[in-house]
Parts: sequence; structure tokens; C-alpha cells
Amino acid sequence: MRNMFCTFVCVFLSTTLAATAYAATFAERLGYPSGARVVILHVDDGGMSHQSNVGVIRSLTEGVANSVSVMMPCPWVPELRTMFEAHPGLDVGLHLTLTSEWKGYRWGPLASRDKVKGLIDPEGALWPSVEEVARHATPEEVELEIRAQIARSRGLGIEPTHLDSHMGTLFARDDFLERYIKVGAEEGIPVMFPGGHVTALKAQLTSDLGESAATERVARAQSMAEQVWAAGLPVLDDLHNTSYGWSEAGDAKASDQELADAKVNRYIAALKALQPGVTMMIMHNTDSDANFAFISDSGPTRRGDMLAMLDPRLKDVLRSEGIVLTTWRELGERRKRFHE
Repeated sequence: MRNMFCTFVCVFLSTTLAATAYAATFAERLGYPSGARVVILHVDDGGMSHQSNVGVIRSLTEGVANSVSVMMPCPWVPELRTMFEAHPGLDVGLHLTLTSEWKGYRWGPLASRDKVKGLIDPEGALWPSVEEVARHATPEEVELEIRAQIARSRGLGIEPTHLDSHMGTLFARDDFLERYIKVGAEEGIPVMFPGGHVTALKAQLTSDLGESAATERVARAQSMAEQVWAAGLPVLDDLHNTSYGWSEAGDAKASDQELADAKVNRYIAALKALQPGVTMMIMHNTDSDANFAFISDSGPTRRGDMLAMLDPRLKDVLRSEGIVLTTWRELGERRKRFHE
């Protein structure tokens, strides 16, 4: 592995022995009580479409979701900005976007095209897949695009509370990941990085990759987590990112009540299974309709996410399970207060 995050190596080495002695979760290190189950109910893909924007705002203002990240290269971002203005104080980060995956609905980079040629496919858009970005782009191009997306956010009056990665592209190569963490540290913006017990994430990776590859990735993430922490950024104990796949063959014909029931039951089970620590639970809440079908066939699972967040049963289970809701803004503030 390359020498990750070299800017902070000296700090990291000086704290390694103390850090390895920690049995505490990152939630505890951020000042939460021992054994607390702390959750961010996070909506991805803000700004991707009008339907996505409506789903975001409804989930954050009428439901229990409490955080969102925005795809700055997408054409519906200005509409979402006006929605945020009507609801100040929302937890809004950036869904750093290096791919453009839909066949008939595409977007390009925000950085100067002559400086990020490796990010651009033959159609002039960002590459459709993570694998293509990893094959063609350089870390320098990735960093330029990350900074361009942050600049656009600030130009629109949105100071991001956090950064994360659309389709996980920034986790595809170590040198991409290095630039992601580097920019977050330099800009003082928390980055999504799971490096605690990662119980849910390891189960997902085991299902996708097999036990050996999953174990290797988890070990590497847990090792790198201390570098992220030493850079002054918060770290997640776990990442729950399976709800997009909670769909059934008949969902396209399902009623709203059927979609809601199916997703609510899944979310309740996932919330009850959470281990102590701070977990980010990712969803894609969208008020999908017939027009959204021209973008993607994922409308039913996205609509189910929105309906679940609006359902009072989720609020009830959060209360009965004693689960603590937090935001990326709060994690960033706690990291500044609780440090070694």
C-alpha cells in the first residue's frame, strides 16, 4: 500500500501506541455514552432529479431522516438549494460524484475539462462505472474534481457538513482515497470513513466479495481509521449500505402502502441489529413517479425509502430502542471538542 496521508504521518506515529490501546468505539471517543447506538439516517443523491429533491426535503422535514449529501455536477442542484433556503440548518454534505451511470441522463465534471481528461468518457460525461474511473483517472484529476465540487457548493451558499462518495468511487483506489482524506482534512470537512467494528459493512462485503477479501478490506480500513482520526476528522464505527437492494420483483406494481411496509420492516430489523457505536445508514429517498422511470428503474426502492422515513413506526422504534440520532455537523463539532 502506498504511504497513505503522508501529511499526517508524524502525528499518526506519535499517537499509534495510545490509539491501539482503545477498546472504546469511535462514538465513545466522540463523547457519547459507553454502549450508545448512534445513527445518521442519511439520504444520498440530492440534486440528481426533481423527484430526488422532493424525496430529500420530505424525508428531512416530515420524517426521521436527518442528513443528506448533494451531487454537485447534477442539473437539479439549484432547485435543491432553494429548498434548503426554506429549511435552514439542515445537515447538508457533498456526495462527491465521479461517475454518471444512467444511460439517457448524464452529467460531466465541474473542473476544467482540459485538466481532468481522465474523468471524461467518449460521450463527454463522467464515466458510467467505478471500474472505468479507476482505470482512466489520475489522483491529481480526482483531487481537482473534488475541489471543484466543494467550490460550487460554497458558491451556492452551501457550506458542506461532510463529504462522501457516490458509488464508492473514491474507495476504488488507495491513491483516490488518499486525496479524499487529504482534502477533507485541509478543508476541515468530515469525510465518510467507516473504521470501527464495521459489523454491518463486513457482512455486506462478505456477501459481495467473500470472507477472505472482506476481512482484508476491513483490516485495512481499521488501520487507516487512526490516520483519519489523527487528521482531526471523526470516524464511523459502521456503515449500513444495503437498503438500495431491498427490492422485490413485483415492486413496480406495488402500492405505496406495500412499498412502505416492506421497507419499514427491513429498517426496523436493521436498527434493532445495530451494534454500539456511530453508524451511518444510507438510503436514496425519492418521490419517484412516471417521469423518474425515464432515468432509472430504481424508482420503487427509492420511493420505499422515502415512505419508510415518513412512517411513524420508525420513529417509534428509534425511541423504544434508545437509539441516538446524530448528524455529520454534530460529529464534526464533537471531534473538535474531544481529541487526544
